[in-house]
Amino acid sequence: MRLDIHQIDAFAAGPFEGNPAAVMPLTGWLDDAVLQQLAEENNLSETAFYTARLPAGATPHDPAHPAYHLRWFTPAIEVDLCGHATLAAAAEILEDVHPDADRIQFWTRSGWLTVDRGPDATLVMDFPAEAPVPTAADPRVVAALGIPVRECLKATDLVFVAESEHDIASMTPDFTVISPLKVRGVVVTAASDAAGVDFVSRWFGAAAGVKEDPVTGSAHSQIAPYWAATLGRGSLVGRQLSARGGTVHCDVRGDRVHLSGTYRRYLRGTVEF
Repeated sequence: MRLDIHQIDAFAAGPFEGNPAAVMPLTGWLDDAVLQQLAEENNLSETAFYTARLPAGATPHDPAHPAYHLRWFTPAIEVDLCGHATLAAAAEILEDVHPDADRIQFWTRSGWLTVDRGPDATLVMDFPAEAPVPTAADPRVVAALGIPVRECLKATDLVFVAESEHDIASMTPDFTVISPLKVRGVVVTAASDAAGVDFVSRWFGAAAGVKEDPVTGSAHSQIAPYWAATLGRGSLVGRQLSARGGTVHCDVRGDRVHLSGTYRRYLRGTVEF
């Protein structure tokens, strides 16, 4: 069997920045075990698989725009929501399949998501907002982070609000404590010191099987509502302080959040197995 594969750096302003995602178009779904093996072989934080075959009952909001069924796999599990691989999949479709379209619709485990062409070569994703709620901090996890923590919150991920950007940039967490946690991942965030950036973050995987994700769009759908409430405004800029780094523009709109970013194409190839 031969399958096309594209590797695209999402939330990237230049080469070797942002979060690499594999995008694999399919004519129909392969067995889940095969999809998981492909994601493991790709060895990126996420592989996005899509097909034009929509499941029964999945009716697009607007039949005027192309619609696809989209799924995301880390090397370890299938996940309910992924930002950077959605942006990468939309980039590939808008360039290679529908160059005249201005919107792509995706049916996913999180319902319908849309991606629009934005200004200055950006793509704008419409995601569900998931405001984290306060929760008790596990002293072992706080100690594993190795930095002062002001708040502990819970959404899909555990969210820790740190004292400073410097603390987040310099932290070296103990993964022997974080990796076994029964959550998708751990987000650490703080207000930014940089001009033009409102907050910073890093994301460390637990059940997702990813040690540190370079730029995590779905984490911003959790921390952007927190910072919107804290700072008193909905339009925000987040910067993920991984080694590669990446910028996510966030616009919180009630129970939805628009996440915007640019991308860079890196690889086109063929998988044979």
